[in-house]
Amino acid sequence: MKNETRLLPGDFAIWIFIFAELLVFGIFFISYAVVRVQNIDMFNHYQLSLNRETGAINTILLITSSYFVVRAVRAIKLNQIKQCYHFIYAALICGGLFLVLKTYEFQDKFSAGISLDTNTFYMFYLSLTIFHYMHVILGMIILLAIAIKAQRGKYSSQDYIGVETGGAYWHMVDLVWIILFPLIYIIR
Repeated sequence: MKNETRLLPGDFAIWIFIFAELLVFGIFFISYAVVRVQNIDMFNHYQLSLNRETGAINTILLITSSYFVVRAVRAIKLNQIKQCYHFIYAALICGGLFLVLKTYEFQDKFSAGISLDTNTFYMFYLSLTIFHYMHVILGMIILLAIAIKAQRGKYSSQDYIGVETGGAYWHMVDLVWIILFPLIYIIR
């Protein structure tokens, strides 16, 4: 599909999907906030068991990955194909590091016997972060497919809608974490 003047970058269908995903996360966030208000002491107590430093590093990793995706979109618009897929691979490295740190964090909780049944705080923590984790994996699969396609010369300054589409999804994943991190790890 050739590029044309569009209101939103990428394919319109991704924006419907992004809206639906943000709606689901929004319902999760509102539910978390309502239940937290009813259980402030418990939530504040168990929130202290979370590794804020790892959460902050993960925030930096996802913001950096989104920066690389922005650079990839800019590069393909300038027909800098090699730079495009190099930036996408850089974003994938950041996403991979996010997954490594998050896996370590999950392993720490699971080895301590923490599960969805432990208490309401951990039910929300695990549900939200595992749901987001799955979105990171999907986003990385999308970015990898885009990088491979770009390497094969399937994108250009005349046809880059796929790069924009994948980028839009990745930015949604980043945005959700930017809300999720302070909500669960920081706000008391």
